[in-house]
Amino acid sequence: MKRLIASLALGLAATSAAWAQSWPSKPVTLIVPFPAGGSTDMVGRAIGTKLAATLGQPFLVDNKAGATGTIGATQVKRAAPDGSTFLVTSLGPLVIAPHLIKGMQYDALKDFDFITVAVQAPNVLVVPANSPHKDVADVIAFEKKNPGKMTFASSGNGSSDHLTAELFWQQTGTTGLHVPYKGGAPAMTDLLGGQVDGSFQNVNAVVQNIKAGKLKALAVTGAKRSPVLPDVPTLAEAGVKNVEVYSWQAVVAPKGLPADVRAKASSAIVAALNDPAIKQQFTDIGLEVVANTPDQFAAFQAKEYARWKKVIETGKITAD
Repeated sequence: MKRLIASLALGLAATSAAWAQSWPSKPVTLIVPFPAGGSTDMVGRAIGTKLAATLGQPFLVDNKAGATGTIGATQVKRAAPDGSTFLVTSLGPLVIAPHLIKGMQYDALKDFDFITVAVQAPNVLVVPANSPHKDVADVIAFEKKNPGKMTFASSGNGSSDHLTAELFWQQTGTTGLHVPYKGGAPAMTDLLGGQVDGSFQNVNAVVQNIKAGKLKALAVTGAKRSPVLPDVPTLAEAGVKNVEVYSWQAVVAPKGLPADVRAKASSAIVAALNDPAIKQQFTDIGLEVVANTPDQFAAFQAKEYARWKKVIETGKITAD
């Protein structure tokens, strides 16, 4: 019996090693749970192009949008854990949607193998170019004098831009009026047109409009100033503590990926993210490459999950 067990163990180890060495032996699908053209899609395509060139198999981006990203995430959860399917996603399906959507078809903490957080970017508090608000102090003073009157656009209920505004209000003891849109594009249109008073937008989504003078940037939500907006203070510098927020994109796989395959995939994706050309492409629009380890990602995921759960429960936020 001992010989049999030892033989089986050696056989499994050999199979696992061979699997890792041969991965990828067929085309790999990168599911992006949002429409083409957005930040997450861009990250997926940049990674996929580099991996295809270095690993010799196609890495195909498949956009499976819907239900704030949970449709694509559910599909990956149900996929075979053989290294042929990965999810390239924003934080929404992993740490926000689980607290907003009832009857979720996956457990964001248990149903995925975490590969790496690819990139992150702070949000930035912006107002229209003709806004009377010149800094964060102006916004806080106005909101304290006029509770619930200043309108804040977002790309939808439970989005990063929405929850950043909610956290800002919770930390400053103020209230504004959340105006959810069906996506970032219509929110941006009304923000530029002055139909809404402000928004916490992903820095990469608004940096060109800020530099063109179409929007005023009052503060960024990062731990430090953004390299693409070096003259814009952080919220902490502006006197608002504990509103350190990053939007982020990450890569996960179905739970049960063989350890050696996960290690090889993690190493290959991290190398792709640190490729000088790709890194520069991200940096130019305000995205910061993270490229952390699976263990670091798992710890970060748990922290972010608990944080946004608290914000959502405190603000009594719903998906409707």
